Amino acid sequence: MQQYTARGVHGQTVELLAQRIVTGQLSEGAILDLTALQSEFDVSLTVLREALRVLAAKGMVDARPKRGTFVRPRAAWSLLDADVLRWQFARAHRPGLFDDLHELRSIVEPGAASLAAARATEEDLAALDAALEDMAAAGADPLAAVAADLAFHRALLAATHNELIQRMEVVIETGLAERDRMVHGADGPTDPVPSHKAVVDGIRRHNPAQAARAMRKLLDQAIEDVARLERTPREDRQD
Repeated sequence: MQQYTARGVHGQTVELLAQRIVTGQLSEGAILDLTALQSEFDVSLTVLREALRVLAAKGMVDARPKRGTFVRPRAAWSLLDADVLRWQFARAHRPGLFDDLHELRSIVEPGAASLAAARATEEDLAALDAALEDMAAAGADPLAAVAADLAFHRALLAATHNELIQRMEVVIETGLAERDRMVHGADGPTDPVPSHKAVVDGIRRHNPAQAARAMRKLLDQAIEDVARLERTPREDRQD
């Protein structure tokens, strides 16, 4: 999954501008006052313009003679870009974004599990088993749990041996990472190993229907985990 990885002042400027855009602080059509932003961020005009070029490449801003630099409509954004997705999920600025993610996963992942059951190689199964082992070893470590879950779903998509389905990793993994950070950072998350192992069992038995059915159950559990988190008072959650 490719993401914008520049660090330092340039990277920070990109992140600050992106956050203001996705939260609506800089609304669609807003004209950016480069002089004011330069002063506020305490950066050179060169750094600011380089940051804006990054966002322009992602469809978020544009510049026109006599109009200046402005925020483009959301419909023009590269919504499947890994960074644009990450900024949106991280800010949770749009109601229903995680619902959209679940609907996408419900369409893609049961089918992916079915294909994997028909096509998975020994190497694919080894990758899935390794992810399960990491998941079990993660215990109460939220960072390790998130990494193991992402590795599992990445391995699942790879096991389809369908390049287009594998490209869905960008969308699924970006949203799943944020969802996992919330769930695994809360008290008493449901043990993820049994539901994930059930999917692997179906794939290992080369039973597409069993694998797809297990994946649907896993996704149902994912909905319940988020719902349980939403029912938990904020003060009762782990930091």
